Amino acid sequence: MNIQVNGITLAYSDRGTGLPLVFLHAFPLNRAMWTPQADALSSRFRVITVDLRGHGESDAPLWYYTLDQAAEDVRALLDHLSIGQAVLIGLSMGGYILFAFHRKYADRVKGLVLADTRAQADTAEGKEARFQMAQVAYRKGTGAIADMMIPKLLSSGTVDRRPDLVQTVRAMIEGNEVSGIAGDLMAMAERADSIPFLGAIACPVQIVVGELDQATPPSDAKLMADRIPGSRLTVIPNAAHLANLEQPDAFTRIVRDFASDLAGEGNG
Repeated sequence: MNIQVNGITLAYSDRGTGLPLVFLHAFPLNRAMWTPQADALSSRFRVITVDLRGHGESDAPLWYYTLDQAAEDVRALLDHLSIGQAVLIGLSMGGYILFAFHRKYADRVKGLVLADTRAQADTAEGKEARFQMAQVAYRKGTGAIADMMIPKLLSSGTVDRRPDLVQTVRAMIEGNEVSGIAGDLMAMAERADSIPFLGAIACPVQIVVGELDQATPPSDAKLMADRIPGSRLTVIPNAAHLANLEQPDAFTRIVRDFASDLAGEGNG
C-alpha cells in the first residue's frame, strides 16, 4: 500500500488487528527485513511495516534527509491509519528515528522496542566514515554498499553458513536508490545526541541487542538500559546487528511478550 506524505510516496504494509505494532527498519534495508516478525505476530496484533523514505518502494528524493523528517513521515502514516497510540519497534537507524519521534510525539507511543541501536550521536570519526560511504555509493553503486555493510550487519558464522540470508540482505540493499543511501548517511551523521533525553522516557521500553553486534554492541544497549527508567534489556545469543533476521524466533518472542503485556493493560 502507498500513501502521499510530506511530498513523497511512502510504501507500507498493514496486517492483522489488535494493538498496533509499527516496525522501522535498519539502514540500508527495507520493510521486508521484518517479514519473520510480521508473519508470526499479525495473527495477534496489527502489524505495520514501512519503507522509510529513500528505501524499498518509497520515494528516494535527491535532497536533504533528516531523522526528524523520517519521524514526521511515521507520524503522518499513523494519522492516515487512524492510530492514536502504537508500540514502535526500531532497529539501528529505526531506533534513531524512534528517539526523534518520541521527543516530539511521546503521547503517541505506548511502548518502545529499541533494537541493536544506540543513543549516542556519531563521533567525528563516525561522521567521516558516513561521508566516505556516501562517496562509495555515488561512485560505485549499491552493490559496493552491500559489500561494505553485510560484514557489519551479520555475524561471520551467518556469512559463512547461511548464503540464503546473506542474499536476502544483499537484495534489500541493492534494491535501494543511491539518493536514499546518501540521504540516510547524512541524516544519521547529523542526528542529535539522545543520551540527555533517556531519563525522560516514561513509557515501557524493551531494549534488545545481539551479543555479537559490533556496530551497536551490548555496551551501548546497557547504557540505554541504565538511563531509561524501568526499561528491560535482553541480549540475544548468536546474533549480530540484524538480530531479528539471524535469530528471528528469539527476537519475535521478545516483541510478542512485551506487546502482550501492554495489550493486557486494557487500552490496546
